[in-house]
Amino acid sequence: MSSTKHDLADRLGDMSLSQDKSRRKSKKVNDEASECLYSAERVIGNGSFGVVYQASVNLTGETVAIKKVLQDRRYKNRELQIMRMVSHPNIVSVRDCFYSRGEKRTEIYLNLVMEYIPETIYQTVRNHSRAKQQIAMTYIRVYVYQMCRALAYVHSLGICHRDIKPQNLLLDPRTHVVKLCDFGSAKILVKGEGNVSYICSRYYRAPELIFEATDYTLAIDTWSLGCVFAELLIGTPLFQGSSGVDQLVEMIKILGAPTRAEILAMNHSYTQFKFPQVEAHPWSKVFGHKAPADAIDLISKFLLYKPEERVHPFEAIAHPFFDELRKPGAKLPNGKAFPSLFNFTDLELQLADEFGIRDTIIPKFTSQAAAESSPASSASDQPQTAT
Repeated sequence: MSSTKHDLADRLGDMSLSQDKSRRKSKKVNDEASECLYSAERVIGNGSFGVVYQASVNLTGETVAIKKVLQDRRYKNRELQIMRMVSHPNIVSVRDCFYSRGEKRTEIYLNLVMEYIPETIYQTVRNHSRAKQQIAMTYIRVYVYQMCRALAYVHSLGICHRDIKPQNLLLDPRTHVVKLCDFGSAKILVKGEGNVSYICSRYYRAPELIFEATDYTLAIDTWSLGCVFAELLIGTPLFQGSSGVDQLVEMIKILGAPTRAEILAMNHSYTQFKFPQVEAHPWSKVFGHKAPADAIDLISKFLLYKPEERVHPFEAIAHPFFDELRKPGAKLPNGKAFPSLFNFTDLELQLADEFGIRDTIIPKFTSQAAAESSPASSASDQPQTAT
C-alpha cells in the first residue's frame, strides 16, 4: 500500500470491528459485514457532515464509497435509519455500516459503506458549461426522469430529502443511471411538528423556506428538482442569490412578485406583504432556444410559489417531455440502450394507479406481465420486470 493509502487509512480510523465490539457499541451494526477490512484510497467529498472516501473491499477488490460522520451518542443517526428504509433503483444503496474510533477516546464515527458511482450531475453540468456545450436533450430527459422516480419514491415513504442539488445526484457515465444520495439532511415529516427552515442549499431552496416556514411539506424537494432540471438546460443555476433575501429577489425576477395568497400558502404566519410590483418573465424568454416547449411546460409545473400546486414527481414522469423515452427503439445519443426506466416497484405501480397514468408510463412494447399481475401492496417494493 502506498504512503498515501496509509495516511488515508489512519484518518479513516480502524475500519474493522469484531463481532463482540460491534454488539457492545450498537445492535444496529451488521456484525458479519463489519469484520471486512476496507482500504481508503482517496477523499471524494467533504463538508460539515464529515468526509466521503473512495475505498476498496480488501476481500473482493470492489470499489465502494464510505461516508464517515461523527456520531453523537445522545442521538440515533437519522441518515442510517432512513437509508435502511429505502430500496429503489435510483437511490444509492448502503452495503454495510460500522463504527470506528477517532483520535480522541470519546470520538466514535459512523461509517456508511455505499455503492460507488464515479460522477455527479453537478460534474456533467460543469464540464459541459466549461466546454460551452449543451447537454443533449435525450440525456436530460433520461436524467430528470430518474430524478422524478427517486424523489417520488422517498416521498411515498414520507421522507423529505431537504437537500436536492446536482452534487447529491450521482451519475454513472457508462450506463447513465442516476441515483439520489446524501440523506444527511433528510427527515420524515410529521404533520403538526415544526421543522427548521434553514435547510437545503441556497440555489435550490424553496421560497417557503426563505419565508421561514416551519410547517413545510415534501414539496420543498419538488422545487429543488425543478431548479436542477433548469440547470441541466442552461448550464448554470437558475436562481443565484448571494443571500437568502437575494435568492428571493432572483425568484421574483422570473416568477414575478408573489401575491398575498401565494405568500400565505408558503407561510400562513407571514405578515409582511409589501413587494415591488414585478411581472413574471416568460419562461420561453428565460430559456430561449435551450429548451423545447415541453421542457418549459414541465419546469413551470415544478417552480410554483404555492407548494400544493407543484406537480407530484411521479405524476411528472407521465408528462409529454418524457414521451421520447417510451418510443420503441429509442436509444441514447451514443447509440446505447437507455438505463432501466420501467423497472417499477410495487409502490410505484400503486402510485401509477392512483394518478391514473399506468397506461402512459409503461410503454406497450415492454413486457407488462409482471407489472399487470403485481399485488397492489406497498409491503414489497422490489422492482418489477416491466422492461
